[in-house]
Formats: sequence, structure tokens, C-alpha cells
Amino acid sequence: MNINIIKEEVKSHLNKSVEIFVHGMRNKSYKVKGTITHVYPSIFIVNEDQVEKSFSYSDLATGEINIKYL
Repeated sequence: MNINIIKEEVKSHLNKSVEIFVHGMRNKSYKVKGTITHVYPSIFIVNEDQVEKSFSYSDLATGEINIKYL
């Protein structure tokens, strides 16, 4: 998937709820459920219970994270 398409898709869900599944190393993965609060040229920020976590668009493109729009 094209990175510009991913950026536009994420930007269209600004201030909306999402679930992000992070596939970590050694089969350790976790889920982040929050709201997309900021979008920048290389990353986007998800606020989960007053804690901001950043994710890159390239992680979405490579499948290291998956996003589900709620």
C-alpha cells in the first residue's frame, strides 16, 4: 500500500477512536486502544488513557502494526 494513501486514511480519522495491534519481537505483541490526536509528516499520535504513543506510517505499510478504526 502506498504511504501517501496510508497518511490520508489516518488523517481522515483524526480525533476518532482506534485499536492498534503492535507485533513486537519474540512473539510479544500488545494492543493500544485510544484516539488519534495528532498527525505529522512521519508519525501519528494515539492518546491512550492520558498517555501519548507515537506510531509511524511505515510501520503500517510494512505490517508491523495493524490499525482498526472504531
